[in-house]
Amino acid sequence: MEDRRSQAERGVIRVGTRKSQLALIQTNSVVKMLTNKFPDVHFEIVAMSTTGDKILDTALSKIGEKSLFTKELENALEKNEVDLVVHSLKDLPTTLPLGFTIGAVCERESPYDAVVFHPKNAEKKLEALPKNSAIGTSSLRRAAQLKKLYPQLEFKDIRGNLNTRLKKLDEHHDFSAIILAAAGLQRMGWQKRIDQVLSPEQCLYAVGQGALAVEVRAKDQDILNMVCALQHPQTVLRCIAERAFMKRLEGGCSVPVAVCTSIQDSQLYLTGAVYSLDGSDCLKETMQRNIVFPDEDVDGPNDDSQHVGITALGVPYKALASAEQLGTELADLLLSQGAKEILTVARQLNDAR
Repeated sequence: MEDRRSQAERGVIRVGTRKSQLALIQTNSVVKMLTNKFPDVHFEIVAMSTTGDKILDTALSKIGEKSLFTKELENALEKNEVDLVVHSLKDLPTTLPLGFTIGAVCERESPYDAVVFHPKNAEKKLEALPKNSAIGTSSLRRAAQLKKLYPQLEFKDIRGNLNTRLKKLDEHHDFSAIILAAAGLQRMGWQKRIDQVLSPEQCLYAVGQGALAVEVRAKDQDILNMVCALQHPQTVLRCIAERAFMKRLEGGCSVPVAVCTSIQDSQLYLTGAVYSLDGSDCLKETMQRNIVFPDEDVDGPNDDSQHVGITALGVPYKALASAEQLGTELADLLLSQGAKEILTVARQLNDAR
């Protein structure tokens, strides 16, 4: 007789992830948190390769696929081969395929970018490198900001997972330094490789950078109820504002869009910017909104609605709506100043490279 009980009722939850060492470390950290909260449940990790893992000879911004690191995982989720998937939030597009939602955003680690130097340049800073030194980055956002700040340096594409990129840096003389997300290096236990952390004044970060997301089937209430135990309200609100900003701008990895968020007292602050590919054109503004509504019941009637792909059970609805509105309003402000024209040219130039 067929067992019609849910995975949660049977006590086995299958967790999808990419096969890279960093992805597995991140997934294991999420599984550890879930195990601590649900000790009677067994979590089984299912690793697979994605399109982004397989195409290693082309810059991410040139491939033109919005779900480079997520499509195969979402296919497995749709076919009930896994019950939830762990992602780096910055890999997830602002509009998810129908039937999926982000059920939890875990507490954010460092959202900043870090510089790792070739051993011959150890303990230097970017500003101290010789003219025409090659800096490796796969990000148009990083390159655009840093070209403006350090016009004497050259920025070149570098692909591969963290291990591969560090190996390319250390074993060859093609690059004087590479730029990576600080959070990835920290999760790998490679904090000592970080020679310089770029402040928001030097380099605004990517939408969702440093945060892990748990994607689930939108109608799988048992799994949604389980993973929401990992929800970090402040991170969720910051990332909703960032994702709403990106969504309204129709941004992605093929255009330079950057953000910085913070929460101070009852206010959520969002700085957002768009750049031309060479960083010469830039629009940058900061806005804030209140996210504390003392009279609101957390479990309101709209508790299960999505905000830029995120279902944030347990987080007050008014705060979620305010965060999303902040991102949209800031994007509208930049659009009124000419952001669409800057991003259109950036996209066209990137396509032509």
